[in-house]
Amino acid sequence: MTSSESERDELFLRKYNANDRRIASEFLSDWLPFLTSGLCDSCNVNLTQRVRSLRPADENDKNSVGSWKDGVNDATDTNSLGSWKDGENGCVEPAVDSGANGCSVSDSIGVSAPAASGGGRLSWADMAQEDELGGDDESEVTSRLSTVNSSSVKVASTPVLSRDQREYLRFSNVQRKKDFACFERINMKLVNIVDGLELHTGVFSAAEQKRIVDFVYEHEEMGKNGKLKARTYTAPQKWMRGKGRVTIQFGCCYNYAPDKKGNPPGILQDELVDPIPHLFKVIIRRLVKWHVLPTTCVPDSCIVNIYDKEDCIPPHIDNHDFLRPFCTVSFLSECNIVFGSNLKILGPGEFSGSFAIPLPVGSVLVLNGNGADVAKHCVPAVPTKRISITFRKMDESKWPVGYTPERDLQGLQPLSYEVDRSKHSNISKIKRPAIVQAARSENNRDRLKERGLFGRGPRREGPLNRRLT
Repeated sequence: MTSSESERDELFLRKYNANDRRIASEFLSDWLPFLTSGLCDSCNVNLTQRVRSLRPADENDKNSVGSWKDGVNDATDTNSLGSWKDGENGCVEPAVDSGANGCSVSDSIGVSAPAASGGGRLSWADMAQEDELGGDDESEVTSRLSTVNSSSVKVASTPVLSRDQREYLRFSNVQRKKDFACFERINMKLVNIVDGLELHTGVFSAAEQKRIVDFVYEHEEMGKNGKLKARTYTAPQKWMRGKGRVTIQFGCCYNYAPDKKGNPPGILQDELVDPIPHLFKVIIRRLVKWHVLPTTCVPDSCIVNIYDKEDCIPPHIDNHDFLRPFCTVSFLSECNIVFGSNLKILGPGEFSGSFAIPLPVGSVLVLNGNGADVAKHCVPAVPTKRISITFRKMDESKWPVGYTPERDLQGLQPLSYEVDRSKHSNISKIKRPAIVQAARSENNRDRLKERGLFGRGPRREGPLNRRLT
């Protein structure tokens, strides 16, 4: 690095206090595997060193960032925020903007109500720590947010935004990808086998992800100690690589394969499991309210999969005892889900198919149409711990004996896109974080100029068989 580059970096870093730099370093360190994937060794080292340089000098020695190739990254961190990806608008950080052309939040960051004391700039700690899953009382939420952030940032005593305004802002910043395409020849016709798939990111904040993961682990312990109904918790013995995934089922008991009683795969009507817990109902209400799932298919059952290293899910199409669409939410670590009309099993936990989608931490993948019924899907052996929760609605004719629909999941309605602007007028008054302004005004503009794209319209997708980027 030249002296001029070093001076420029030093001037940029002076804009931020030690706490902001530490938070930035911790966040980027968690995602070095994603950031450095596919880079040459030299670029890998340079990026790693730049991330390390964000941390205050007195902490660098005792908190080395390291490289993913050295195994430093801890993929089991429950505060992991997911992979940040540049959008077509060039936004590289969560931005707060009420206009239709504003930047979108990326992956699992939620915008927080309180503003940091530094000139009205929203702190990374605020955005990462927002948790709206724990209660309905406004004062309770405000108190919790103040407590969470008191150790790292100064929080205003009165929230800048109301609860409704915060929810609308987070809802409007959810990123949605619905144009997946992979064509295969089926019955002499070219068919987009992944038509109907949707990937939603930004639905859960980091603090909400941690709450959900902790809740899952609590129920895993309850299952081990016999405190759940018999078929709610299942932990097969690991007799070979890729086998032994722990499952916790709520709402109904699903039989993956013919059992000893001769029951075929599907919902067991004579087996009862524990009802859907309150926290999972809160998640379902958000999925419907935030336009992730339609009101015609509100889930009434779910299954939690707890993966250990090298656990997998073999190729399958979900049983039609469950309606379409259904969805799966990913936690703890990113992995691929593979699709294909003819998936091949290469070995224990090893599969090949024509299309793979990375599932960022906190993302929601919706399966519908060809993506649910034409293409099979599987999850190859995961490299580290992972949790997924799949929410599905049962066919009423398959309800277990004695099942009663959850009354508090009836009549759910999505948020309206047509919102009274006066109710959300304060949103437009919040300033973008300075790092966003710097990134957009310097980095992205220079990058577009180098590529000859500055001043041109949005880039169009090219090949038909495109993958998530």
